[in-house]
Amino acid sequence: MPDYLLAIDQGTTSSRAIVFDETGTSVAVAQQEFHQYFPRDGWVEHDAVEIWDSTLTVCREVLERAGIEAAALAGIGITNQRETTIIWDRDTGKPIHHAIVWQDRRTASVCTKLKTDGYESLVVERTGLLIDPYFSATKIAWILDNTDGARARAEAGELAFGTVDSWLLWNLTSGRSHLTDATNASRTALFNIHEQAWDDELLRLFRVPRALLPEVLDCAADFGTTDEVCLGAPVRVAGIAGDQHAALIGQACFEPGMAKSTYGTGCFLMLNTGKQALRSENRLLTTMAYRLDGVACYAMEGSIFVAGAAMQWLRDGLKLIRHASESAACAEQVGVDNPVYLVPAFTGLGAPHWDPHARGAIMGLTRDTGIAEIVTAGLQSVCYQTKDLVRAIQNDGARLQALRVDGGMAVNDWVMQFLSDILNVTVDRPRVTETTALGAAYLAGLHTGVYKSLDEIARLWEQERRFEPAMKPALRESLYAGWLDAVERVCNN
Repeated sequence: MPDYLLAIDQGTTSSRAIVFDETGTSVAVAQQEFHQYFPRDGWVEHDAVEIWDSTLTVCREVLERAGIEAAALAGIGITNQRETTIIWDRDTGKPIHHAIVWQDRRTASVCTKLKTDGYESLVVERTGLLIDPYFSATKIAWILDNTDGARARAEAGELAFGTVDSWLLWNLTSGRSHLTDATNASRTALFNIHEQAWDDELLRLFRVPRALLPEVLDCAADFGTTDEVCLGAPVRVAGIAGDQHAALIGQACFEPGMAKSTYGTGCFLMLNTGKQALRSENRLLTTMAYRLDGVACYAMEGSIFVAGAAMQWLRDGLKLIRHASESAACAEQVGVDNPVYLVPAFTGLGAPHWDPHARGAIMGLTRDTGIAEIVTAGLQSVCYQTKDLVRAIQNDGARLQALRVDGGMAVNDWVMQFLSDILNVTVDRPRVTETTALGAAYLAGLHTGVYKSLDEIARLWEQERRFEPAMKPALRESLYAGWLDAVERVCNN
């Protein structure tokens, strides 16, 4: 019998489950979207119960599609949207508030005050992160301060905090496991990435009671066993990593200098820096790449809040296209030399601008502008934002020779060629583009003995297509200059 691994990939707009065999080949997939809540400008919420229900549904569905019983699984790996914050009652297991999503900007004024008061250097030094509403710490405090009795109950140990991985694990194990992994912990702004521990000074600064927090384990570890009622048989949960870290693992970027960029709801570029936690001078993040056998591996990361979400907005909000796949035909019609720029700062701008007050804009409109130009600008915005990150990485002294890509937009040949052209680097697309889920499966396989080493996993990576830069330098510089001008017009910093 082959060794099957179940990957739970809980994302910002949908929950997915994928069964992989030991070669890293997808056997079956199930996916379910869930509701997005936008109660105010810049606020983004999820119903944590919906997240759990959709996750359990797709797990059961994928086993049925794969034609296997849960008993055939060697283990489960979980990967998740990061920073999204959930607090629940330890006795009832019920959330005390909607989950506050990573995109949410409601704590922008709190973050501004902390920066004005001079605390950012402390946060950067301990966590590798900037002070920004993006991270979990201020979200936790907001829920405690805005839910009746929550702060007192948290201090009394009656409540539990978790990012989505911890929430799913709690439910899968019927409340027996309140755990997280080092990558998700590293995105809270409460975890000292050098000491690999929750930081008491940061807990005081952000007013987060220690009693709320989960225990932090390696990415491949014994996270507990699922309750039989969930999948029909108990299964070991043996791997957890935040989505971008899991994608780095799924892309087999195990050597310092290797980089991947994931194009999902947002876009996240991560460069492996090995055992060195390099500090960026260009407002990139220093973060965990992964932690295995107690050994921390670090990365430099640039975060773009809106990538695929821009296309979702063009489809669902403006109704300019019926399906994201139609965008490629628009781009072919318009070509790369598009005078229209879409800056998708719907919830502010991420790296390297870190402007929570920026808002979106479409610029360069004329009477000749049509749907095709605006849709093409949406695609190009993802590549321009990646260029911002690569330029920051290069200014930090790192060299990027090639970029491994994955996620939903990576299947679009036009976008990947434009990405290679605008970056002036080689772009490699793997045979398996669902690398986030694959990375979670690999972690579970490492702990359960399906894989013996990272070298064995690296040998499974296969290139599907390589994109080489072909654009003339003058055009590249002209297009990017137009982008920088557009961004400057929406920034408030």
